[in-house]
Amino acid sequence: MVRGRITGLAVSDVRFPTSLGHHGSDAMHPDPDYSAAYVVIETDARDGLKGYGLTFTLGKGTEVVVCAVNALSIHVVNKDLEEIVSDFRGFYRQLTSDGQLRWIGPEKGAVHLATAAVLNAVWDLWAKQEGKPLWKLLVDMDPKQLLSCIDFRYITDALTEEEAHEILQNGRLGKTEREEQVLKHGYPAYTTSCAWLGYPDQQLKQLCTDALKDGWTRFKVKVGADLQDDIRRCRLIREMIGPDKTLMLDANQRWEVKEAIEWVTKLAEFKPLWIEEPTSPDDILGHAAISKALAPLGIGVATGEQCHNRVIFKQLLQAKALSYLQIDSCRLGSVNENLSVLLMAKKFQIPVCPHAGGVGLCELVQHLIIFDYISVSGSLENRMCEYVDHLHEHFKYPVVIQKASYVPPQDAGYSTEMKEDSVRKFQFPQGEIWQKLLSKP
Repeated sequence: MVRGRITGLAVSDVRFPTSLGHHGSDAMHPDPDYSAAYVVIETDARDGLKGYGLTFTLGKGTEVVVCAVNALSIHVVNKDLEEIVSDFRGFYRQLTSDGQLRWIGPEKGAVHLATAAVLNAVWDLWAKQEGKPLWKLLVDMDPKQLLSCIDFRYITDALTEEEAHEILQNGRLGKTEREEQVLKHGYPAYTTSCAWLGYPDQQLKQLCTDALKDGWTRFKVKVGADLQDDIRRCRLIREMIGPDKTLMLDANQRWEVKEAIEWVTKLAEFKPLWIEEPTSPDDILGHAAISKALAPLGIGVATGEQCHNRVIFKQLLQAKALSYLQIDSCRLGSVNENLSVLLMAKKFQIPVCPHAGGVGLCELVQHLIIFDYISVSGSLENRMCEYVDHLHEHFKYPVVIQKASYVPPQDAGYSTEMKEDSVRKFQFPQGEIWQKLLSKP
């Protein structure tokens, strides 16, 4: 039973200097500092539980999201948690439809990232009060209650609430068996950590060797900066992993449409499963053209990590513009909006392979994809979740990987809580780590 009135909302700018080691580097983001606008919600409930939420950023600009969180706080503080969850759709719409704040959105950009951080904290608190990990809270939820968390505005031409209810009802068949299966074997993952664009060949080889020893069978390579370098690096990795393991490519929005088709065609010899983010994330028709052109080569198109909202996903699905859909736990409006996208993906029969390349994203998105398997998709065919081996040590409940699979978390909450010492050390600019780095000439 949810309880308590929200008495406080605090937000911190937490940044990790990952650019120093080229971790996370790609064709469009050569020097990312993995960062988060980190939200903490407190209530007057006697249990003393807090809700923790975050949204992912790359360093500069985190302060903008922090400002947006503070602007949204007026809709959160002094609210009863029961009032929120009993009309979660209404609360979601209140955050996303503020008559003034929505002008700097709507439902996109910094204000939507801030919405995700706030709502992620609310979901974390709700799951903690129920004593369940978030995935289990969702799995056990009655379909009608689950749907009451979703704002179907702007997507009913693709998915009605009645259709969504039917999907969830059908998902009940075999649900117990799927839950047992994922608890026993985990959810399949792929690794991006071996082949960031800024890594030298020797580091790439060593990481690839170590990953193979650890049982990884699916590898993603960053491409897009230089064609000849891409050919060389893809050949190196394909030779290391062999012909039977899965290879994916990720251009991080680098190309024009025609350029993407020509470039990927020249990489087709390495048998990639997909090309991820080949062009602007807003270009639905461009993705459709690329998808159609690459289909004869057996190469799919994957995208989603920078799709603003459910409407963009709706159009990508309607236009047959993607073969693999990549939700993001912090880009969309938290669990609420991700639920709508999971249900649309099920209707359009497109596999979901979440994005998780960023601080905390693995911790969060594991809950969503485990729920999807148990209650929505009911399938593991062509499905896997991204994993990056960075910064998990800063979380109180870090993700666990065994045999290249996500182990379903058992601790109550959304796995969003960071260690207090890490927040203190890496808070920007006053944290100990940043004081040292900023003082260097």
